[in-house]
Amino acid sequence: MTRQLLKGNVAMAEAAIRAGVEAYFGYPITPQSELLEWMAKRMPEEGRAFLQAESEVAAINMVYGAACTGARVMTSTSGPGISLMAEGISYIAGTEVPAVIVDVMRGGPGLGNIAPSQGDYRQVIHGAGHGDFFPLVLAPASVQEAVDLIGEAFDLAEKYRTIVFVVADGSIGQMMEPVSLPEPRPPRRERPDWAVGGAEGRPARRLTSLYLKPEVEEEVNLRLVQRWQAMEANEIRYREYYLDDAEYVVLGFGTAGRVALSAVRAARAEGIKVGLFRPVSLRPFPTEAIRDLAARSKAFLVVEMNGGQMLDDVQAAAQGQVPVRFYGRMGGMVPFPDEVLAEIHALVSEPPTPAEAPRARWLAQMVS
Repeated sequence: MTRQLLKGNVAMAEAAIRAGVEAYFGYPITPQSELLEWMAKRMPEEGRAFLQAESEVAAINMVYGAACTGARVMTSTSGPGISLMAEGISYIAGTEVPAVIVDVMRGGPGLGNIAPSQGDYRQVIHGAGHGDFFPLVLAPASVQEAVDLIGEAFDLAEKYRTIVFVVADGSIGQMMEPVSLPEPRPPRRERPDWAVGGAEGRPARRLTSLYLKPEVEEEVNLRLVQRWQAMEANEIRYREYYLDDAEYVVLGFGTAGRVALSAVRAARAEGIKVGLFRPVSLRPFPTEAIRDLAARSKAFLVVEMNGGQMLDDVQAAAQGQVPVRFYGRMGGMVPFPDEVLAEIHALVSEPPTPAEAPRARWLAQMVS
């Protein structure tokens, strides 16, 4: 395949088109607006549906409607947009229809800024909307990985009739890298047997998230849990680097994981036995793999572009088997490899104790 130099947002948009997306609804918000702009150009060229909605609330409800017809549909936004979409996201989950949502994260909370951040981790992984549902969340660390995960996201959404998030911080959305795009897949002509549509020749179909009888609502929730268990069994993804003989393990996702890899390589060149574990599926989280690493490591270092949101999941997975330290940058600040390397040096020279509170130590370090 021919490689092209593309901005991350453009590459993700084109990857969705080549994956056969039939409808896109969105609203501009930096740092993902180029994705919407590319869709505005390309979707009409392909004879497919594009609409810039009047708000994120409208956009997610348009996604909901299109998803009910069985169409391959997506939207994209950033953290404030996810907040506005939360009700519609829950409706989509409760109706058991597939949709793909790209979240290009920016600094926050509030309006924040347009710089790259990973502050939406808790919002998307442990929130995203009210009720008992379990979105699948994928986190790329490069433009090429983002392209690859977009295609997977649509397939997974349809396989499990669920929402799939692709979460990429603003660095990935804005950077330009050479990528290989997949061959185009044509939009599907046959609709799934659960989809709404013309009722001629068959009973009418009705999709809803409204179940007034608690016993019926419980049945739906149990079905969602069963699907979630299947996702946990089959859809965990992660990348490992230099872990065969590692005594120390750095953990980070997305751009933070990518920066950490540079630091790990520098530490390896100094003779330090350190490796990197980078979760790709943030939900389902690679709990068992992290637990296994904890049993054979001296210490963990979690690196994030937030105040330690994945840190809590890593600590829960480690189950106290290994001391954990944390280093984060917030508000749109991206850590440099030298900063992470310094933390690796500290990990080796001043090992954390099991009783050390990693977030408290980091905060004292940052404000001193």
